[in-house]
Amino acid sequence: MAWVALVVAGLFEMFGVTMIGKLHRDRNWQSLVLLLLGFGASFFFLSIAMRTLPMGVAYAIWTGIGASGGAVLGMLLYGESKDWRRVVFIAMVLGAAVGLKLVS
Repeated sequence: MAWVALVVAGLFEMFGVTMIGKLHRDRNWQSLVLLLLGFGASFFFLSIAMRTLPMGVAYAIWTGIGASGGAVLGMLLYGESKDWRRVVFIAMVLGAAVGLKLVS
């Protein structure tokens, strides 16, 4: 259950990061509310995961999902560079998160 909560927390983190981009572009209250809800839900599910998982592992995986997912969503939604080197480093971050799961 803790791992599911951690993945859900990471997905909400990705959503929150995406809403930062939307708020920067649109400057409306709906984007701000969605940003706050996304990050609030992310912290909530992270706290559930940290009841069982060690803090270092949970935080590393949560930030990895959020950072790599945010970068991928930036490429898909905001036209950011899709350079192969970016993709390789994003894959490395995700690989490290999977590695932490395997040894935890």
